[in-house]
Amino acid sequence: MSPLLLGYGDLAIAAILVALNALLSLLLGLGLGRIVLVAAARAVVQLLLVGLVLKTVFALASPALIAAVALAMFAMASYEIGSRQERRFAGLWGYGIGAGTTMLATLFVTGFALVGALRPQPWYAPQVLIPLLGIILGNVMNGVSVTLNALNTAIVRERPAIEARLALGADRFTALKPLQRSALRSGMIPIINQMSAAGVITLPGMMTGQILAGMEPVEAAKYQILILFLIGGGAGLGALGATYAAAWRITDERDRLRLDRLTQR
Repeated sequence: MSPLLLGYGDLAIAAILVALNALLSLLLGLGLGRIVLVAAARAVVQLLLVGLVLKTVFALASPALIAAVALAMFAMASYEIGSRQERRFAGLWGYGIGAGTTMLATLFVTGFALVGALRPQPWYAPQVLIPLLGIILGNVMNGVSVTLNALNTAIVRERPAIEARLALGADRFTALKPLQRSALRSGMIPIINQMSAAGVITLPGMMTGQILAGMEPVEAAKYQILILFLIGGGAGLGALGATYAAAWRITDERDRLRLDRLTQR
């Protein structure tokens, strides 16, 4: 089966559904019509621009250009993590904890995949590296942001209980461990649901795209399984690192709770 190539007219037909949603919002008084249309327009512009940029990057295959694209992706992910927190750390820590744990987990899992399962030649082949980095980064970002938001909110809410544990002689990590576990569960639920539903309730986007592009379904399924394992591992490592980094920052060396280091959005 040859790849199904889409024209701009095909995209315009699909856009009718978005316009229908905007119309329904107007008729029902939801106030979302403009937001839906703006979001759709942004998606079109952003994705087409990314397509043009990636076309150039793939053609040049320059390590420096690939590194620049990766750094831009990490910078945007760091901003998104910080902006999604109801309560975040003051100053650069508000971005540093989420950015650091996300970058380390993403780079580790991406490198693991490149060396272990995929082994492209050269190892930095942009057609492999950039899409792989992007899908892992997006899921690690979600896991870290959900985990940090859940943990910081819970720490503020459970302040009396935490300080009681500290007063009874518990160290900071022992006092915060129940909240860390709860936050980790919150951060891991989305990827667990994604893996549980794959192939039974839904065909994941990557597998669907490969099948539409002409790949054999079994081969597409293998790639999708690989990606699910990678993003599951990355999200777990990122969320775990974020909880310990946040627990370290929200307390001091004398095992005191330092809520003054948090700011509310």
